[in-house]
Amino acid sequence: QVQLVESGGGLVQAGGSLRLSCAASGRTFSSYTMGWFRQAPGKEREFVARIHWSGRTDYTDSVKGRFTIDKDNAKNTVYLQMNSLKAEDTAVYYCSLRFTGTSVDYWGQGTQVTVSS
Repeated sequence: QVQLVESGGGLVQAGGSLRLSCAASGRTFSSYTMGWFRQAPGKEREFVARIHWSGRTDYTDSVKGRFTIDKDNAKNTVYLQMNSLKAEDTAVYYCSLRFTGTSVDYWGQGTQVTVSS
């Protein structure tokens, strides 16, 4: 079984920054993709960013140039640096992990990010 634990959420003013972390544990890790999704009140969960085992990154258009995803393979941890935050970034942010060659997604419990305008 895989456990994902997020941290780093909180309340910040518009234009500010936060750094989210997600630590994975529970089994031997081979190659995988880790990512971040978010869900705002009354909306569906949406993709934010992902980083592949190779280091290649993908972002949704609304966060390009403001958010950066990176990882520490030795710690099985992924980070999301969020700069120039906007009120519309307010959501619960979820970490995800998918092992290469599988279709099973593991999820964290979520961390709240609130941006005040």
